[in-house]
Amino acid sequence: MDDESLSDWAERRDAKIGRLRAVPLVSGDGLKGSHLNPDAPRAIQRWNGYAWEPYGFAANLAETRRILHPSAKEPPTASAPQPQPLKAGRGRHRKPRPHE
Repeated sequence: MDDESLSDWAERRDAKIGRLRAVPLVSGDGLKGSHLNPDAPRAIQRWNGYAWEPYGFAANLAETRRILHPSAKEPPTASAPQPQPLKAGRGRHRKPRPHE
């Protein structure tokens, strides 16, 4: 068995510190998928290296996504690719017939 060294494990654990996750606040053993209860409130939790600790609260799925993925709302800095007109020719996917 190839065991991981303690320093490698500690680096991997420390890289995850500060990650956020959302936990839907639904009663009982109800549906917990985010897409199943988009209007349900969510608890935001932060990983401290040892356990998930309370970090915040979101009223619904849209607010949760803004908290968990803040870079998604920033406009892209690169311009959109310009459409290219079709070039003359047969195309790469067409093979010439043997008798041509």
